[in-house]
Amino acid sequence: MIYQCQDTTKVEYLFQNYNATMITSCLQKIMGKIYVDDLDNPQSAIAILGDFCYVAGTVNEDMLSIIEKDFMIVIPCHQQWQSFIEEKYQKNIKKITRYAFKKEKDIFCIEQLENIVSHLPQQYQMKLIDKDIYNECQKESWCHDFVSQYKNYQSYQNLGIGVVIVKDNQLISGASSYSRYREGIEIEIDTHIDYRKQGLARICAAQLILECLKRNLYPSWDAHNQVSAHLAKTLGYHIDKEYIAYELYK
Repeated sequence: MIYQCQDTTKVEYLFQNYNATMITSCLQKIMGKIYVDDLDNPQSAIAILGDFCYVAGTVNEDMLSIIEKDFMIVIPCHQQWQSFIEEKYQKNIKKITRYAFKKEKDIFCIEQLENIVSHLPQQYQMKLIDKDIYNECQKESWCHDFVSQYKNYQSYQNLGIGVVIVKDNQLISGASSYSRYREGIEIEIDTHIDYRKQGLARICAAQLILECLKRNLYPSWDAHNQVSAHLAKTLGYHIDKEYIAYELYK
C-alpha cells in the first residue's frame, strides 16, 4: 500500500542526500506531495511536484505506479533505484544528465545583473507577470510551465514571481518560479522558438534574480542540459554536481 504523507518530518531522513528545492517544497507542504510505504515508519518514499518526482529509500515498485502523467522526470537517490528504473522501464525511459548548482548566498553581483538587463533591445519591453500575462502563459505551450504549478492567479500572486519580455504585445521570452519553497524559488526559463539565440533568456534570468534579491528569496537553478548550465555560470552560479535522471514516458 502507498499512502500520502501528512507528517513530512517522518520522511525527511530519506531525502537527506538530495539538494533539490522541489523536495523542500514538498516537505514544507507548500507545493507537491509525498507518498510513503508506511505512515509511521516509512522506508520508501516518492516526492512529486509537477513534472518531477524523486524516489528515495528502499526500492519499492509501487512508488512509481502512482504516477498518472504520461511524462515525468524521475530522479533516483541511489544506484539501486537507477538499476530498478532501467530494468523496469527499458523502452519507456531516456537517461539524461542534469546539473545541480550550489545554493550559495551573496554570490550575485547586482551591478553585473543590472548591466545584463540594460542590454534589452529598445523594441522589447520587460514586464512582471501579472494577471493578464498569467492567463496568456496558460494558453501558450512554450511558456505554460511559468505558471503551471499554480492553480489560479491568486496562488501565483501569493507564491510565484516572474518576468517576461514582450514585443508587439506578444510574449517572446521569460523566467519564472516553477515552484516555491519558503526561502526561495526554482527557476524556469524559456524563449519562443522564433526569438532564441538573442540573449533574451539571459536578460530575463538576470531580471528575475534581481527581483528575488529584492524580496530576500533565493533563485535556485537546476539545469536540464549543458546550455542551461552554461547560462547559469554566466550569471554567477557555481556547479555542485552532475546527476542522473530519467525521462519516463508512460
